[in-house]
Parts: sequence; structure tokens; C-alpha cells
Amino acid sequence: MKDVFSMWKKTKMVVLVALCAGLYAALLIPFKGFVLIPGITEFRPASALPVVMGLLFGPAGAWGSAIGNLIGDFFGSLGIGSLFGFVGNFMFAYVPYKLWINFGKSSEGIGEPDLKSGKKILAYVVVSILGAAACALPIAWGLDLLGMVPFAALGSIITLNNSIPSILLGIPIMLILYPRIKKWDLLWTDIMDEDEIPVAGRLSRIGATVMTVSVLGGMIGGFLAAFGVGQGLLYSGFGAGGDVGSLGVTLVAGVGTAGLIVSSFIQTMPKKSS
Repeated sequence: MKDVFSMWKKTKMVVLVALCAGLYAALLIPFKGFVLIPGITEFRPASALPVVMGLLFGPAGAWGSAIGNLIGDFFGSLGIGSLFGFVGNFMFAYVPYKLWINFGKSSEGIGEPDLKSGKKILAYVVVSILGAAACALPIAWGLDLLGMVPFAALGSIITLNNSIPSILLGIPIMLILYPRIKKWDLLWTDIMDEDEIPVAGRLSRIGATVMTVSVLGGMIGGFLAAFGVGQGLLYSGFGAGGDVGSLGVTLVAGVGTAGLIVSSFIQTMPKKSS
């Protein structure tokens, strides 16, 4: 996660954070009236942006996604849940570019996210779904922990609400923007110093594996716990807080969230040339 902090030394990256945050907030705010869960979440076509911003602008896209969502919360859903929303939306953009790096930059890898092949489009779909789930996990876990919204309800809504626009709208946006951003030398890999850019390597692959397992394990395990697996399969995970599945959700989804955060720090950095 070195790049997440070192990027603040780059003027262009800071400007990209502001642009990403402003654009994300500008597309979130008009849809605040299309509420799905009052005071918590709404219909969000703007969810097409974080994955694109992450792949194009790396850590600047992740910070922009987090800050833009927080700005949007000031227009109808600001509260304690906004803290979890900040982390979740950061991961929404961070996880896709982190995983994309570990698909490999060698001749055997898939290279830059220009989506010029079916293989790259499939990879984009995969990282979009994992990014959407990575956004949902800490938010659903946190608000379930606070007894505000059940994990199963919020986790499923956020994952679907994020992944569908990311795929259906994100792919054409990426196809349009990538060649222009590349031409203007605004890709994060063109702005950051070489020794600040994580590379595909054994350690990074371990981090990516832990990240993927944490996201999927946290979400699936949280759903199973919410529905009372082991305590009666007919138990409804969409019931009120404080039910029999709450402790299981707290533990399982909490472990997944912790694993997601820890895995973000596991990466391979290039050696500095002497």
C-alpha cells in the first residue's frame, strides 16, 4: 500500500483525486432521491466510476472514490455509516487495480486494462464484481454491528447496486477513456515513480489471494451466518438486528473485513536501481 500514501507527493495525482471525487459526487447527488434503504443507500448509476477510476488512476481513483462518496453523503445520508462507506468505496476502486496488477505484467499476463480482448473484458468483469463485494463487506458488516441494517439485506443490495453499473456502464466508459488517458500520460503508472508502483510477484500474488479469499469468504460466510446456517436453515437473515445470526455475522464478516485490509499491505515493490 506504499503507493496509496506516496501518491500525495505527486501534484498530478492530487489533482486526479480532486477530479475523481468531484465527478463521483456530482453523479451521486442527483440520485439521492431514489432511495433503496432510507438514510443508507440509493440507486447509484455513479457506481460505474470507481472501478474505472481505480484502473486508470490507481490510488488517486481509490481516494477519489472514498472522498466523493463522503461528499455525496452530505446530501442525505451522512451518519456513522459514512465511516464504513469511506472504507468501502475506497476498496471499491482499490481492489480492482490491486488485483489487475497481479494478473501479471509479464508476457504471460494480460497487461494494461485497455479491454481490447475477450480475456481482458472477462478480467474486468471479475475485478468489478470483487470490487463491488469489497465495498459491500465493510459497510454491511459495520452497519450490522451497529444494529442499523441486517448484513444480508445491505450486503446483497450494495453488491448488486455496484456491480451492475460497473459492468454495463463501466466497460463502454473504459473503452472510451482509456486511449485518451493513455495519450495524455495520465495513467497512474505514468505519473508515479517506478519504485512506487507495485509489481506482479510472489508476495503480491499472496496478497491478491488473501484479498480475494477475504472478500468472498467474508461475504459468503456473512450471508450464511445471517441466515442461521448451523442454527436452522429456515432462519431469515433479513430479520431485525440482534437475532441469532448476528454474532456469526460479526465474527465471520469481521474476519473477512480484517483480511481485506491486511491483504492491502501485502505487495511486491520493485528494487531501487543502485
